[in-house]
Amino acid sequence: MESRPRLSFWQIWNMCFGFLGIQFGFALQNANVSRIFQTLGADIEQVPGLWIAAPLTGLLVQPVVGYFSDRTWTRLGRRRPYFLTGAVVATLALLVMPNSPTLWIAAGTLWILDASINVSMEPFRAFVGDQLPPSQRASGYAMQSFFIGVGAIIASLLPWLLAKSGVANTAAAGEVPDTVRYAFYAGGAVLLAAIGWTVLRTREYPPEVLASFEDTPPVPVRGDGAQAPMVAAMAWLLAGLVLGAVIALRGWDRMLYVLAGMLAAYGALLLVARVLPPGGMIPSIVADLRAMPRTMRRLAVVQFFSWFALFAMWIYTTAAVAGVHYGSSDPASAAYNEGANWVGVLFAAYNGFAALAAIAIPFMVRVLGLRVSHLLNLWLGAAGLLSFLLVRDPQWLLLSMVGVGFAWASILSLPYAMLSDSVPATKMGVYMGIFNFFIVIPQLVAASLLGFLLKSLFGGQPLWALVLGGGSLLLAGLCVLAVPRIVVEEARA
Repeated sequence: MESRPRLSFWQIWNMCFGFLGIQFGFALQNANVSRIFQTLGADIEQVPGLWIAAPLTGLLVQPVVGYFSDRTWTRLGRRRPYFLTGAVVATLALLVMPNSPTLWIAAGTLWILDASINVSMEPFRAFVGDQLPPSQRASGYAMQSFFIGVGAIIASLLPWLLAKSGVANTAAAGEVPDTVRYAFYAGGAVLLAAIGWTVLRTREYPPEVLASFEDTPPVPVRGDGAQAPMVAAMAWLLAGLVLGAVIALRGWDRMLYVLAGMLAAYGALLLVARVLPPGGMIPSIVADLRAMPRTMRRLAVVQFFSWFALFAMWIYTTAAVAGVHYGSSDPASAAYNEGANWVGVLFAAYNGFAALAAIAIPFMVRVLGLRVSHLLNLWLGAAGLLSFLLVRDPQWLLLSMVGVGFAWASILSLPYAMLSDSVPATKMGVYMGIFNFFIVIPQLVAASLLGFLLKSLFGGQPLWALVLGGGSLLLAGLCVLAVPRIVVEEARA
């Protein structure tokens, strides 16, 4: 057997460049979709429910795309057909989103936009694991973080820059300002061009070559007990049904039905996997989920608390900054739109700091190791979000974004570096997709629970969602210490 060849700087650059476009679309979505929803008449309590499309599409799409991309080989390769297909559909959705005439059309377009971004994004994660030897994977994922930062800086700044250039930043009630519309048009063009560059400038190893490398972990052996016992499947299903009944009887927030639905759906999935013929897509994904490596299970907990915090920030920063720092919750007012544009600047700032952090992270890993580096970066992010409770001058919030930027760069790179060294190459796509469960499940929990918590405990003030996010990042940092040390040390070597 031979070792996987090391790639040059520019080869890694080309294979990661498409992430510039993916993040361009993702950043426009994160910074502006709440603004679009409120412009089209959504109340602040409705916004988390409308955002639920984003994590739900990831939950459904990414494992399926990972499963099929592991089994794909075409003239374009293994992962690149998915890059290109997702890019074309996402570009069309970016053109439609700011022109949505009604709230329900905007919500439906978000489903399509997020699904297509997910079709492109998850194969990119597996692409790095396919192409790079273990010693270069931290650098590969850090390069992706660099392009994520650069793309998000420009995309998040676009409405603010267009307003400074004289483009109208307000519009009639129910209409999206020109600054947002033109930013989305530019985002569609950049997304398609960047992914096209990666598709044209990279190559992939055929399946037989990929399987021959000596750094490829063995495929886990699953016996007859790979599928969940009937008792476990029924317990999950019953737990969801009981929780749904309690929510109905007590008249709790309807968004809590999402939690009940998640429990019941998991139980139903386990039951379906038991009755379908072995070897099919659903039984295979469920069996791989139950056969996750120990490292992956521990990282799942870290990811849960990390992404709960990020989703809280994406949903509520616009409302928090506009209301607290600019004194307006009216989406048609000049003050609200000025605050919303400043949130774009803040998001650009944290992505800019993330790009710088991506350069520093490989050096941090060499000195401190993967675990300690990730812990420190998560705690920097926690400090950044918690500081929103104290800072009242919006200019000083730029300092808060330093910590958020380091956490963001670390979340996008170090867990994947730890994960890719513990899963088999022939299942890299499906395991990256399954790993995405622990990104989207916390987002679904946040979408269903945050509105209820804010209304019940914090008087509906969106600022407290950011504080909850800061506490979640503190917990995520502590959970990093549970990741097996031996795997981390091997990855460093």
